[in-house]
Amino acid sequence: MNSIKDQENLSQKKVLLRLDLNVPLKNGVITDETRIDKIIPIVKFLIEKKSKIIVISHVGRPKGKFDKILSLKPICENLEKKIKKKIKLFDENVFNLKKNDLFKNSDDQIVFLENIRFYKEEEKNDASFAKHLAGLADFYVNDAFSCSHRSHASVSKITEFLPSFAGIQLESEINALRKVTTEIKKPTTCIIGGSKISTKIGIIKNLIPKFDNIVIVGGMANNIVSYKGNNIGKSIKEENCEAAIIEIFETLKKHPCKITFPEDVLVGKNMDDNSKVKELTNIEDDDLILDIGPKTIKKIKKIIETSKTILWNGPAGYFENPNFAEGSYEIANAIVKKNKDNSIYSVVGGGDTIALINQINVIQDFNFVSTAGGAFLEYLEGKELPGIKALN
Repeated sequence: MNSIKDQENLSQKKVLLRLDLNVPLKNGVITDETRIDKIIPIVKFLIEKKSKIIVISHVGRPKGKFDKILSLKPICENLEKKIKKKIKLFDENVFNLKKNDLFKNSDDQIVFLENIRFYKEEEKNDASFAKHLAGLADFYVNDAFSCSHRSHASVSKITEFLPSFAGIQLESEINALRKVTTEIKKPTTCIIGGSKISTKIGIIKNLIPKFDNIVIVGGMANNIVSYKGNNIGKSIKEENCEAAIIEIFETLKKHPCKITFPEDVLVGKNMDDNSKVKELTNIEDDDLILDIGPKTIKKIKKIIETSKTILWNGPAGYFENPNFAEGSYEIANAIVKKNKDNSIYSVVGGGDTIALINQINVIQDFNFVSTAGGAFLEYLEGKELPGIKALN
């Protein structure tokens, strides 16, 4: 990929900048600014290069229709404060915009187009729409790794019509993921959680040949605990996933990778309950497994202690209730401890995992924190991402 950092002549050039600013909004208020903070380096870089910046992004799933609730206006206002620079939001129909309409005031340096998913042509990867967008600028920069698994007009098709470059955040994301998939320092450990094992089967199978340890926690671990013949009470469990579990154990037979899953757990009778430690043999029919137990925590911490590379996606339990957050906190703190003496390379991904490490204020203590969801997982699964392919 060509990097925008290597492009010399950017002064006064119009740069179409694809970002992922799909932040959570509640009554028009941003509840998590992590994705905005992540894109500040590319914005400041282009400002310093005296480029004219045209930002394309989206919020939510408006399905090709205008929805005032999903406007980028609060994001523009938030970014204005962070970079201390005026931002103009063009909320008129993008089909009516021409290149000369965007920077009529010579002092304007950054403008936003309204939510690109207000146009049905975006998700249809429409060539005419991509060509029209390209006509607004001189260069295209993709700094939205988290959208790069989408074959959308402003992600992949647009590169056919403009000189196209990788942005700073996108490069950082790929470099970090390479360090935990191809440029690995061993021993390597993947800690993976979430509720559905079927959505992670491809990732687990792809990582088993490369990793020394796969640690399965969270709701998806209940499927393995149950498969091994244990009662899991009324705990969350995905149906019809026995074949996926068999695939995992069959793949493990061909490689030296070890799998770890809970050997004791914390249970409650409901999500708001107090926690109680139980061995797997003592789970009652009305128990909910909501966290890993002390023996499992100790085992995982020992694995982290001997690892040189770690990938973490998915908390260990229902951390929204502090009574079931200890497993996740202990994992986070064990990785942070190793990070502080530079004896591990750590990559963390997934919305819930980011919320967790933000909750205990350690987000800066990991080597790389990925805000990508589907793109992060598909990359780990070994899939080709359309947005990355388009830049190559």
